[in-house]
Amino acid sequence: MADRVYEALKDDIFEFRLIPGDKFSEGDVATRLNASRTPVREALYRLQREGYVEVLFRSGWQVKPFDFQQVEELYDLRITLERAAMHKICGLDEATPTIRTLTAIWNPDHPSERAVGSTVRALDESFHCDLVAAAGNREMTRIHREITDRLRIIRRLDFTRDDRIDATYTEHAAILDALRQGLASDAADRLTQHIRASQKAVRAITMERIREAAEAHRLARETPANS
Repeated sequence: MADRVYEALKDDIFEFRLIPGDKFSEGDVATRLNASRTPVREALYRLQREGYVEVLFRSGWQVKPFDFQQVEELYDLRITLERAAMHKICGLDEATPTIRTLTAIWNPDHPSERAVGSTVRALDESFHCDLVAAAGNREMTRIHREITDRLRIIRRLDFTRDDRIDATYTEHAAILDALRQGLASDAADRLTQHIRASQKAVRAITMERIREAAEAHRLARETPANS
C-alpha cells in the first residue's frame, strides 16, 4: 500500500496535478487514495528523502517549491562530470563497448525505429549515465547518478515535445561520433551544448506547466462558488 501511495503521489507531482507550493495533510491523501495513515506517512517520508515534498511544522505537508538556483548548480556540476568523462573515455587504451551499444540505439536505420514517450526518457538518462560509467571512475559515477536522480523531475519534460526528441537523437549521435574518432574536446563541447539546450528547454516547459496547473487549480476552486 505504501508503494502504491508513493507512486500515485509521485505521479501527481510529475504531472503537475500537485504543483510546487501545494499544501496538504496526510488525511487528505488517505481519503483521496483510500488508504490508511500509516502507508501514507511512509510514502511521504520517502518522497521527502528524495526531495519532492517537505513537512511543515504543525501544518501538514507541502510539495517542495522549485529552487531554480539549485537546479542551475546541479546542471553545472553535471556538465563538469560529463565533460571529464568524455576525456577519460578518449584516453582509454581500448575502445569501450558502451560506445558501440549507444551508437546502435541513437543511430536507428529509420526514424520509425526511434523510441517514444517514457522509453526515450529512460534511454536518454541511460545515455548520460552509461557514458560517465564508461569512464571507469566509480565515485564520479556515483555522484553523477545522485545528480541525475535530483534532476529527473524536470529533465523528463524535455521529451514532451517532438522537436526536443528529434534534437536529442541528432545531438547524441554527434557526441558518439566524436567519441568514436577520439575527439575528446569536440565530444565535450557537443555534450555541453546539448545539455545547455535541454536545460533551457526544460526550464521554459516547467514554468509553462506550473502556470497552466496553477490556473487549473484556480478555476477548480472558483467553479463551485459560481455554480
